[in-house]
Amino acid sequence: MALPKRISLLLFIVLLISSRAVAVSSSSSGDNDCDIKAVYSFGDSIADTGNLLREGVDNTSFSSIARLPYGETTFGYPTGRCSNGLLMIDFIAKDLGLPYLNPYLEKDANFTYGVNFAVAGATALDASFFSEKGMMIPFTNSSLHVQLGWFKSHLKTICSSEEDCGDRMKRALFMVGEIGGNDYNYAFFGKRPIQEVATIVPYVVGSIITAAKELLDMGAVRLVIPGNFPIGCIPAYLTLVNSVNPSAYDENDSPKSHRSAPVAVPNAVIAYADYFRAFLYILNNADKLGFNKKFLNQACCGGGGGYNFDAAAMCGAPGTSVDRNPSSFVSWDGIHLTQEAYRIMEKELFGGGYAYPSIELTKLAKCQ
Repeated sequence: MALPKRISLLLFIVLLISSRAVAVSSSSSGDNDCDIKAVYSFGDSIADTGNLLREGVDNTSFSSIARLPYGETTFGYPTGRCSNGLLMIDFIAKDLGLPYLNPYLEKDANFTYGVNFAVAGATALDASFFSEKGMMIPFTNSSLHVQLGWFKSHLKTICSSEEDCGDRMKRALFMVGEIGGNDYNYAFFGKRPIQEVATIVPYVVGSIITAAKELLDMGAVRLVIPGNFPIGCIPAYLTLVNSVNPSAYDENDSPKSHRSAPVAVPNAVIAYADYFRAFLYILNNADKLGFNKKFLNQACCGGGGGYNFDAAAMCGAPGTSVDRNPSSFVSWDGIHLTQEAYRIMEKELFGGGYAYPSIELTKLAKCQ
């Protein structure tokens, strides 16, 4: 049976406060003119800026993120980001006039303008869920629930009073994901049938909704909840089924999408970021966006093969190679995207109409 082309998390989408059009602040010092003064990020390798690296990646397939060519384009050294440079969360911070978010596990880091709690390899569901089903979590136990616990502990260290805490929550943007992709990845790469993977979806969505509601109860008023990528277009999955024909991925084979009913949350903005459609926009418009269509289904850095992906020889491992023009590739290492693809994704999500309700970061932040 073909693997799914689409596993999307279409969560509640609500817009209940109006925003006004304003100018963009280009500062990255943190002294912006926006109502948003901090960003808090939860998720997995799509957003991790160094937490897994600090947890430890020795003797895992993620060990290569600790060395070049990861990070080479922007930083010149590996930072723990699963790309050649910046991630979407970095471009979000930049657009808000804020510094890049430091990983929570970095000792003595500056968390004045937010914290990144995302951990590469993290799941929406706790490790106990997978253990009960006989599935292994190979990289980290820092699930969404654990990350939320980190945030609560962090909040206690920075709030001078309950009023101060409330004000900080109101002046922050919360990125609740992307998370959930690994819940499916571990099942699929463990050769579980799609029917079994489909039974996981409601639990994943429920975990994300629970986290979002907790943040709202704590006083958050700006949440962005991303969905998942079309995994049938990712080199790692194309390699897994050993098919050179992307049409082998039948969207009809995927678990049903889940939508929750609209929820009224007074004085709050909750937006769904449609990573699925934004990514397809890139694939369908690769030429005009500057990508080389010849490499559309290939990783920029990898161990060879039809899609330049080999799970036994990940990017950065001995014997792998990297193209010297990563900006012409969408995929960086067969699982994650290049800095250029992430830049365009962020631009389309918050300016191209792939967030619902349609939002622009500067309007959301009320920059002036």
